[in-house]
Amino acid sequence: MTTLFLLLALIATASWITSTVTLRMKALERRADRLEHRLGLVLDHFGIEEPEPAGLDEVRTLVRDGRTVEAMRVYRRVTGADLREAKQAVEAMSVTTAV
Repeated sequence: MTTLFLLLALIATASWITSTVTLRMKALERRADRLEHRLGLVLDHFGIEEPEPAGLDEVRTLVRDGRTVEAMRVYRRVTGADLREAKQAVEAMSVTTAV
């Protein structure tokens, strides 16, 4: 009985910690999104264009050669993007290079 109670208390505590961390992470993500939006507005206001990361020429070459997986890998290394962002960027590059 005592073991069952301790196990339930442990599960409840773990659930509480998990939900607290999840809520905090979502709040931080929303804050980061707002800050990125504001930074974009400031850059637009002053007419500053964000410089292109070095190494995107290699990505474009890989896209032209039809080597999309390698292009995504290099894009991730160069920009620090996650897999989804890299896939979207490489797909967009393949559309623009195909035209």
